[in-house]
Amino acid sequence: MAKANRRKPMAEINVVPYIDVMLVLLVIFMVTAPLMTQGIKVDLPEASSGPLDVAEDEVTLVVSIKSDNTYYMNVGEEEEAVPLSLIGDRASKIITANPKIKVLVEGDHTLSYGVVVDLMNTLQLAGAESVGLITEPPRQ
Repeated sequence: MAKANRRKPMAEINVVPYIDVMLVLLVIFMVTAPLMTQGIKVDLPEASSGPLDVAEDEVTLVVSIKSDNTYYMNVGEEEEAVPLSLIGDRASKIITANPKIKVLVEGDHTLSYGVVVDLMNTLQLAGAESVGLITEPPRQ
């Protein structure tokens, strides 16, 4: 009789707490995802050009110029404001470390032509073989 009164072990898992945790994490990710936009907000000029072929593992150096003439360097995930006087030195070090790096410039469409040319000249003097320009496709 002693065996009949014993309970059998329960072989079920209560998943309700796991669902609660999952829903909380989902809400957290939904709220924080829009805040994690990367890059510098630049109003790019429109041009009809083909997309740039960049491999997934290829590193690019993007130098951005905002409408207030502030310069930003973006290598991989890092981006920081840099004065034009230091861009040549930093770009030279980056290009020396990785000679196959693609160098791209994105500038606000309200900038004067001379500001973009000065930056491109600085990058070429730093050792960039070619400097590409980033544009947006035209709106239809």
